[in-house]
Amino acid sequence: MSTLELKKELYKYIDQGDKKLVRYIYEKIKAYQAQLEADKMIAEGEEDIEAGRVYSIDEAKKMLKDWKE
Repeated sequence: MSTLELKKELYKYIDQGDKKLVRYIYEKIKAYQAQLEADKMIAEGEEDIEAGRVYSIDEAKKMLKDWKE
């Protein structure tokens, strides 16, 4: 099934669905989007580590202290 066909099918389910179904689909999509964002941040963090863009605990503490002031 193509993406367009899937979207049409989903639209039918949403359009005909009761409140419970629509809420369920919404929560699943929200969770999926949140996971994509978390995966992206993890990948970026791993790239930073590999490139040596890291801070020691002391450097991080100083940055926080300076930020609070």
